[in-house]
Amino acid sequence: MTEQDESFFRKVTLQVCSSLDIETAMQRTFPCLAASMPLEEMRLDVFDQHLGAIRRIAHVSTEGIEPAGAIFPLPEALWDWWQDQRGPVIVSSEHAILPPAMGKIMDVEGYSEIIVPLRIEEKLFGTLVLRAKGEGWYTPDHAQLLASVSDPFAIALWNALAHQELLRHKDELLDDKHFLSREMAHTTTKDIIGGHGGLRHVVEMVRQVAPLSNTVLIMGETGVGKEVIASAIHYASPRREGPFIKVNCGAIPESLIDSELFGYEKGAFTGATNSNRGRFERAEGGTLFLDEIGELSPQAQVRLLRVLQAREIERVGGTRTIKVDVRVIAATHRNLEQMVSEHRFREDLWYRINVFPIIVPPLRQRKEDIPALVRHFVTVKGRELGMAEPPSIAPGALVRLGDYDWLGNVRELENLVERELIRHPKGPLLFDTLLPAPSRPGILDTSLQGSMNLDEATARHIAAVLRHTGGKIHGPGGAAELLGINASTLRNRMQKLGIPYGRKSTPPGD
Repeated sequence: MTEQDESFFRKVTLQVCSSLDIETAMQRTFPCLAASMPLEEMRLDVFDQHLGAIRRIAHVSTEGIEPAGAIFPLPEALWDWWQDQRGPVIVSSEHAILPPAMGKIMDVEGYSEIIVPLRIEEKLFGTLVLRAKGEGWYTPDHAQLLASVSDPFAIALWNALAHQELLRHKDELLDDKHFLSREMAHTTTKDIIGGHGGLRHVVEMVRQVAPLSNTVLIMGETGVGKEVIASAIHYASPRREGPFIKVNCGAIPESLIDSELFGYEKGAFTGATNSNRGRFERAEGGTLFLDEIGELSPQAQVRLLRVLQAREIERVGGTRTIKVDVRVIAATHRNLEQMVSEHRFREDLWYRINVFPIIVPPLRQRKEDIPALVRHFVTVKGRELGMAEPPSIAPGALVRLGDYDWLGNVRELENLVERELIRHPKGPLLFDTLLPAPSRPGILDTSLQGSMNLDEATARHIAAVLRHTGGKIHGPGGAAELLGINASTLRNRMQKLGIPYGRKSTPPGD
């Protein structure tokens, strides 16, 4: 090793080991590397055995620290290919030794890259990636220089991951303490999985509207996570210290919706032995989330409109008005505009709640979020099932999940992960019971931007799933399981949409 090489090794090692915060260490190391070779971006990735994927830990560029956390699913063949790499890999038109599939995953077109495998005790667990715009920038001399500092980078990354794990356990203990002291969990914009991916536009809208007090309407298919978005709005707002009260308008019988929302006075009806506050009063100073607002009866719609206009309510059986300070967030999977034209939803209420609409895209339109969602559900569901250590995900499994249709959206994915954990508690999780998209005809894109309304799209989806299950609704492999909803809820939905079931008829065609 020349004196110049020794100086390079010493400077890089001092900087990369200077902090347990890996992003800080990377930022300090960046100028040292840039002084010896072309460099515009530098990344640290790990091979996540539990996910069967590459996960980005840190990303630094000439602009500073960039967002990390991205997940790149790897087919099994590419996973095996990386295990065989012993030294730095130069990626350019002149050194095209990277498999084409890997180049597509890492998006190397138009760039030069040099990728350094990082090993601890001969076990590959991560990579250091250097990137510069343009072709042919990196040479074998650069590869030799980086090979000399692969051990310091590996040690720094290993220590940083161990430090993160300690912090995670500390946070879990704090979370347990908070759980005991608070009845209700909440979601912030940082907790939204996909906030930097397929939901980034939704998160931006949440940040815009959260500080205000206007009514918000969240639209999207069943199972996309509308409640999560509503919770994020509340906990990013000045009302965060107030209550966040949830009401599923479709789950409350029509005869009880008024007393549930607005409360009742003693003697208002048989059995009303005491006065009772409704959801609006309980949400005082906070937020009331009205899920499936399209299911409200015409009478409840009138009373809700009055609350939104006058900010006051009357309990059932009462005569006095009660002022309320409540923000209303409504959600629906229905096409309310179509319902207005069909006189099934009040036009004045529609204009009142449609001040700031947020459309949550279905999972099939944001498949880049699937790896992070799977990782989250494996951790959460594994903890709920009493697993000391969540099982790993088999290489190639995330690729299979990305090829699936996801009629039931995030809820279907959550149910699938839980079922897979029960089937393979010690891992690896294969997700091999999924049917590929080509074998499931009749599955339609029901984007809200499409020409058909939500009721029509929902009816066609349900019909397609029923044909796939041979008309079976409940039980393993039934339509309810595939859609990620309760069988009774599915039957009620079918009845409202006019879809025959049971002995009445076979599932309708398109």
